[in-house]
Amino acid sequence: MPDSAPPFAPTDAVYRTFFDQATHFAGLMTPDGMLVDVNRRSLEAGRRRREDVVGRYFWECGWWSPSPALADEVRACTRLAAGGATVRRELRYYRDDARECWTDIVFAPVTDTAGTVQYIAATGADITERRQVEARLRLLDAIGEATRVATDARAIMAEATRLLGEHLGVTRVAYADLEPDNDRFTIRHDWTVPGALSTVGVYSLDLFGSRATSNLRVGRTLLINDVDRELAPGDGDGMFNAIGIKAIICCPLVKGGALVAMMAVHQQRPRMWTADEIALVEAVVERCWAHIERVRSTEALHKADRHKSEFLATLAHELRNPLAPISNGLELLRLGAESGAAMGHVREMMTRQVNHMVHLINDLLDIARVSSGKIVLRRQVADLKDVVASAVETNLPALQAPGHLLTVDLPDEPLLVDVDVVRMSQVLGNLLSNAAKYTPPGGRIVVAARREELEVVVTVGDNGMGIAHDALEAVFEMFTQVGRSVERSKGGLGIGLSLVRRLMALHGGSVDAASAGEGQGSTFTLRLPVARQPRAVTPPEDVMPARAQGLADTSLRVLIADDNADAANTLEALLRQAGHDTRIAYDGAAALALAESFRPQLAFLDLGMPLLDGYETARRLRALPHMANLALVALTGWGAEEDRMRARAAGFDRHLLKPAAPDEVAAALALARQQAG
Repeated sequence: MPDSAPPFAPTDAVYRTFFDQATHFAGLMTPDGMLVDVNRRSLEAGRRRREDVVGRYFWECGWWSPSPALADEVRACTRLAAGGATVRRELRYYRDDARECWTDIVFAPVTDTAGTVQYIAATGADITERRQVEARLRLLDAIGEATRVATDARAIMAEATRLLGEHLGVTRVAYADLEPDNDRFTIRHDWTVPGALSTVGVYSLDLFGSRATSNLRVGRTLLINDVDRELAPGDGDGMFNAIGIKAIICCPLVKGGALVAMMAVHQQRPRMWTADEIALVEAVVERCWAHIERVRSTEALHKADRHKSEFLATLAHELRNPLAPISNGLELLRLGAESGAAMGHVREMMTRQVNHMVHLINDLLDIARVSSGKIVLRRQVADLKDVVASAVETNLPALQAPGHLLTVDLPDEPLLVDVDVVRMSQVLGNLLSNAAKYTPPGGRIVVAARREELEVVVTVGDNGMGIAHDALEAVFEMFTQVGRSVERSKGGLGIGLSLVRRLMALHGGSVDAASAGEGQGSTFTLRLPVARQPRAVTPPEDVMPARAQGLADTSLRVLIADDNADAANTLEALLRQAGHDTRIAYDGAAALALAESFRPQLAFLDLGMPLLDGYETARRLRALPHMANLALVALTGWGAEEDRMRARAAGFDRHLLKPAAPDEVAAALALARQQAG
């Protein structure tokens, strides 16, 4: 503080009006830097009083004094102006609440007519907003550049949280994803200042109180300046304090009406967040999510491509496995070197292998139908114990071959469920088959069922290979075999469990996997609603009549039309050996020509023939005279629901998938006999 200030007391009203009503900052000081006058705009910007600054050296005033380096720069600019130079600088200044602002200020000498410096004028404009915009753009550009070339989500999170945290000077910046239950969230990554606690882990959103949940679940940014003052005791304050948060900005991402992710800025002391800071966090979050979703989409595509490649390799492996013994068996039959008993074993082996291939193909068809929503459930109220019994009976050979001990624990009372019995038996069969494959020989497999209030719960457990904790959900993904390797692969296409989950969803139920870890066995739990009302059985339209008669009973005239000559010739040979009168056509037009003179009682038509497909052939056959009682059977590899509907519309009585089992062929013959009268 100088000993005395030179007299300066302008009284001109025009001067005072101009000086005080100016929109820019203005101050007047003596050549040695003592402030003698200051306008209203300068005082208001710093939230200071005239008596606190007039009569003090300019650099000692509160605008600059909180920073010794800044005060030194102001003093240096003042001395340059006192020497006759005009100096312009962009300088920080401080309000009385310590908030940092910026000014574009000019120090200019005011001289008399002789050129002697009488005063120094300091004039400027507030550029805080401009500087904030520039800093915000630089930050967003830096984040954009850092994340543009990132190839994984973690790298994006790490760089974005660091840049944002350092820019805002906060304690922590964290990124979290919501778990499927839409309650728990997992903080995947957080940036912290040195010494601050990391919050990476899994949390329940409800633990942070009603204010957090009510804001975030609807996509509204959560803003808290002081946890202890703004939150009621017991309503989230404890959790915030436990992880060192006194102030927070948390931006949510809501998609499809559900909260899916969050990014949060944490401060370990109370902080009055500004509108600019909140807008900056929201802008960073928006950019990060766009990059993260891009990277995750790319990762998903790579993963899907990898799964597809693995699936195709597995499919080739699985189809080659049965083809090898079938090929060997055919060679043995050709050579005729074995006894009749040995040939019987060869034929049984070949039958098993063909059935295995049919099972693989049916799984593929089923997963395609479920994925496209084309499976129609034929539901009925059934006792789940009957469904379990059917699944166990079907899979018993696969369970007994490795010497597994199977235990079935069912209650005495009925467990009524409203299900498609065939599909639910398929669900349990897939779980039993899975347990058999992944349990070492002589293992234990337990099937149990019970009622829990309004649900029926079925568990299939084993003491086999087990599942790592982080793979419990992955086992239900398409084409996945967890821990797949040449040594550990147990066969199958990796779609069985995916099919189980999708079929359970169609029934309004669920399936979950549990395991204590690799080598600790696993348990799959099915949950279904308890049936409330009895439901009449809806019989499948393509169910064949019971096989009351065999292939060789009552000779029929049978027309076979298929462009696959081997398929047509072998079926014709089978029927001819059984005593039927047969004809073969290798396309639809030839079939129509034969039918005119042959007048078949039964026709097997492939649907995908050239020239004239099976649908059109069927329609034209129905239009021919004397064909009113003709039994038409589609024998095809096309088995989707729309294929079946088209077949019915074209006039087919039945729809069989290749290869048709002997029982299905016999049932078609029985239908033809029935229609022939």
